[in-house]
Order: sequence, then C-alpha cells, then structure tokens
Amino acid sequence: MPKKDLILLALETSPTLDLMMRVLRASGFEVAVAHNRESMDKSIQEAFPALIVVGEQFEGGDVFTIAADVLDRFPTIPIVLYSSQETPQLAMSAIQAGMSGYLHAPLRTDDIVNEIKRSMIRAGKLGDWLRREVKRTTASLEQKAKISEAERSKLEAIISNIQDGVLVMDEKRNILFANQTIHEIFGLSEFPIEGKHVHDVISNADLNALIDRARDGVLKYHEVNFDDGRVFNAQYAPIPRIGSAVTMQDISYIKEIDRLKNDFVHTVSHDLRSPLTSVLGYMELIERVGTLNESQQEFLKRLQASVHHMTNLVNELLDLGRLESGFDTRRESVHLQNVLEYSLAVFDTQIKNKNIQIQTEISGSLKPLRANPIRIRQMIDNLLGNAIKYTPEGGIVKVGMAMQENQLVLRIQDSGPGIPADEQSRVFEKFFRASNRPEGVEGSGLGLAIVKSVVDSHQGRVWVESKLGFGSAFVVLLPTSVV
Repeated sequence: MPKKDLILLALETSPTLDLMMRVLRASGFEVAVAHNRESMDKSIQEAFPALIVVGEQFEGGDVFTIAADVLDRFPTIPIVLYSSQETPQLAMSAIQAGMSGYLHAPLRTDDIVNEIKRSMIRAGKLGDWLRREVKRTTASLEQKAKISEAERSKLEAIISNIQDGVLVMDEKRNILFANQTIHEIFGLSEFPIEGKHVHDVISNADLNALIDRARDGVLKYHEVNFDDGRVFNAQYAPIPRIGSAVTMQDISYIKEIDRLKNDFVHTVSHDLRSPLTSVLGYMELIERVGTLNESQQEFLKRLQASVHHMTNLVNELLDLGRLESGFDTRRESVHLQNVLEYSLAVFDTQIKNKNIQIQTEISGSLKPLRANPIRIRQMIDNLLGNAIKYTPEGGIVKVGMAMQENQLVLRIQDSGPGIPADEQSRVFEKFFRASNRPEGVEGSGLGLAIVKSVVDSHQGRVWVESKLGFGSAFVVLLPTSVV
C-alpha cells in the first residue's frame, strides 16, 4: 500500500483548521498540524511534508519571511497561503514570495482539494526538472570518482587549517570530523577523537547546552565561554542524512571592545549625573531670587525640560550598565499582574488624555516569578509606555498574561503604525528607533534595550511581532522556576 502524502497545516486553532483536516483526510492525505514557528520547523525537519498550508496570521513572524526561509532550505516543498479574506495584493505577495498557491475564505471542499493537488503537481514537475539537471551536471559515478587523491587531500587540508573551528557529528552526536582549530580551542590531545560521543570528549557546558537545545529547534547562534576569558560564537547547522555541524569563531576581542565601550559609557554617565543635578538645582533657585519676565520663564522651562531629558537618558544608561554587568542579583517572589496594575495606574493620565482603550486578558492561574520587582516593573513600564506612545488617539492597547507550562507569557499589543519587517531584528539595539515612527514621538532609544537586558537577566525571551499598519506586539516569556 503506497504511503500517504503528508500535508502540514501551519494554522491557528479555528473552525477553518478543523475543516481542512477533515477534507484532506477524507481525500486520502495524512495531516499534521503546527501552531507556531518552532513546531513547524521541527515537523519539516522530521517528517518532510509533501506540502505546507500556512495562515496569514501565523505565530512566529511575518508569513512571507517564514515562507522564504523554508524555500531557501527546501526549494521543492510547495507552500499554499491561506487568508481569511480575498485580497489581490496578498495573492500577489504570495506569488512574489515563491508560494505555490492561495486559498481564501469562504472555503469550499473542492477549492481545498483542487488547490492542494495543483500545487503538488507543479512541485512534482519542478522536482523532475531538478533531478534531470542533477543527472546532467553530475554526469556519472565514474566521473565523480575521478576526483584525485591530491584534490581530496587539498580540501581536507583547507578545512583542517582554517581559523574557524569545524566540528561535524552524526545523528547520534558521535564525532565524524574535528579540525585542528577545534583541538586547540578545547585543548584536546592529538589522539583520534572521531567515533566518540561529543559529550565524552568535550566537557564545555555552553557547547553541550547548544547541542542539547538544538534537538528542540534550529539554533543559529550561541556564545561559548571559557574560564580564561575567551568567547566564541558557535553556529549550529543540521546536515540532512549525515547529522550536524558546529562552527566556532573567536569573538573575544569583540566582547572586550564591547566591555570597554560599556565601561566608558557607564563612567561618563555617572560623572554627568552630578553636574546635571546641580544645573537643575540652580535653575530652580533662579525663580526665587527675582521676578522673571514671560520670555525668561519660557526659556527656563525649556532648559528644565532639556535637563530632565538628559538626566533620564543618563539614568537609563546607568541602569543598562548595571544590567549588562550582571550586578542585578536581587530576587524575590513577584506577582506580575500586581506589577501591571501599578504600571497602568502610572499611565492613567496619558491613557485618558489619548482616550485609549486598555483591554486586558489575564489568566487566573498565574504563578509568581522569582525576580527583581524593580526591574520587572521597569520592563513593563517601558513596554506599556511604548504601546501607549505609539497608539493613536482613540486606539486600543491589549495586554495578556497566561501560563505556558512553567513559563509566564506577557503580551502587550498596540494599534500603532507597526515596524518595517527589515527593521524588526534591530528594535532591541541601543539607540535604535524605527524609520516610520510618528512625528512628535520622543524617546531615548534605550527602552527596549533595557527590556531585553531585564528579560535576559531573568533567563527569559522577548521578541516582536509586527505588521505595517496593524500595530506591534511584544511578547515576553519568563520562567517561573528561576532561582
């Protein structure tokens, strides 16, 4: 009996998902479901589906970016886009992104089956063409066997002597190849290590954590630290039908430059705070020593506003320096919903002035965090303040809290202009501000950098989901078991 073709439905839970599952199974297909980017990547790696149906509003990022990433790795997998409404621009964008088909509501049984089959037929023709090209270009096994021993030795010598470390493992994590740089990085003796399990040969905790975590999903970058101060950037990449590879680059000098830069910024910021406080104090005394005319009072107010802005910037730089230095070790039990209530009270005036509607959805089973309450409050203030700042008058800000196993999920969504897709990876950088920010919206560009540092110091994760014209959502995952 021939094996059924597997269709992967990368869709949110909905009646549409249930309909597609019933229709496809009734048509002789096997069906798998992924609700987020992580489970989607895992399904592709393990099951290699015959076709993927992905929803326009799919958790994990922009759907066209996701499709492009999948097609870069698996160019023959057909991808069909599903939208809740028919939009010519969306269909055009799907074609430009390399997708094979387009489905939109309202759905009919025949529409689903016909579009799936058409896309698979086109993908099959593409696969046949690729096989012919491979056969034509590779010629025959005899021609491939003509690679001389000298050429193989040359390739091996290049890999063995490049400055980056190269470690290749099979699917059971047994070492297939390790170049000379890997031996030098980990201080391995000269005896052969090929065939041995990587954990038996290399005891570095960071590298072993990278390899173990890679089983849960694709990891691109990871820092590997050594007791002598060296820091390496490790990149993990799965190799189909072989196993995986880890490449390592020495970034110790970059980390040292970054440390010196942070020390300089911290020192300058600390030295600036005292004179700024003095300037502010003397400016307040000016009004007490004599009457000021209207123009002088206006100038004084502008000076005070500028000094307050500089003082806030200095304080944020100092906070960021303390977070990045790892001195933030205070921990106690923190109920995140209580912190949110305090933050909402602080922003109450701004919310009323802009007539913004706050919609909260908070689960009743939230676990407390083991965290620094001051930093957690700072994190929520920055996220909530940004959402209010970028939401137009009469807009909506949504705040959600829920548990996901042993992780607390915080989601704050605005109804602002959104962030361009090519800038979303930089929003947590210091001093970065989006190119499309509304006129008159002020800020230091440090708020989200502080949020990222606070989340990192609590062993959590934070990311942004945004689409131009539809606002932005910042999602924070914090483990409740951190001690």
